[in-house]
Amino acid sequence: MSIQSIAHVEYHSADADATAAGLCADYGFTAVPPEPEQLAAAESAHARTVLVRQGNIRFLLRSAADPAHPVARYAARHGEGVAALALSCPDPQAALDRAERHGARVLDRAGGLVAGFGDTALRFVPEAPAAPGPDGAGPQLLDALDHAAICLPAGQLADAVRFCEAALGMHRIFGEYIEVGEQAMDSSVVQSASGEVTFTLIEPDTSRRAGQIDTFLADHDGAGVQHLAFRTGDIATAVRGARDRGVAFLTTPGTYYDALAERLGATAIPVETLRELDVLVDQDHGGQLFQIFARSTHPRRTYFVELIERQGAGTFGTANIKALYEAVERQRAAASV
Repeated sequence: MSIQSIAHVEYHSADADATAAGLCADYGFTAVPPEPEQLAAAESAHARTVLVRQGNIRFLLRSAADPAHPVARYAARHGEGVAALALSCPDPQAALDRAERHGARVLDRAGGLVAGFGDTALRFVPEAPAAPGPDGAGPQLLDALDHAAICLPAGQLADAVRFCEAALGMHRIFGEYIEVGEQAMDSSVVQSASGEVTFTLIEPDTSRRAGQIDTFLADHDGAGVQHLAFRTGDIATAVRGARDRGVAFLTTPGTYYDALAERLGATAIPVETLRELDVLVDQDHGGQLFQIFARSTHPRRTYFVELIERQGAGTFGTANIKALYEAVERQRAAASV
């Protein structure tokens, strides 16, 4: 019953067409007709549903005019966001049965939907066919969903890891306690046996000064997906392409790049290119990885996008986690002025 990939992301917003247009304009996604089973599973009655894709990334975007509709209620409570992650598996019914045996609350048995993290649900679906090639609307910048970062209230991290292991068959591959000034957070990374589904689970340390995770939980009204990471085979081209489309990215102090040669030695992408683009780099036993965050355009600043390129690295660079946290903290501080 092992889960294989994230078949699609179900994203609820106030205007599905506007959200789709933004993904197409900013990152080169293409709108395609939703599959009948996606419409059936997505409570499509009285709701607008739009599907956009790029590479193996699929967003099922939904909105509803009726404020009593579940889609509209989600958007009103959370200011829009990731309402469900659809997990492909060889036997969705067996996956749902296993999750239920290990304590998952079934929300829609026919639709394969169980409670996940706060109001972000998990949906078990059949394995998706291979993604078709580019549509000819421009170069493809993005290949797949690398990971989803999920913020949890304090004290829930250990239980969430156990849920992912027992109910979903995932395993913990990484953990890190991060301190930034007077703030701190704890994190664990869980991954499917296929290596294609990765959740970064984060909780704040409430014994320290409140920071961005606390702010997310307050503004989002509970647990949820803080960001999605899009994997690319050429992050320099992807960042330049997104910048040309109007996407703004978080910046990194020049001192970060001054210390790279001493910390890492040679990098697969020249340091001057990384400095120019504000891309971060780190490495593990398998190779190097390159990351950058886009500035949040979410109404509540509770959702944003990361771009990541892996050149052999299979985990998360320890130094990058702190650097990315600090970059988001600088944006949060600037927005509060």
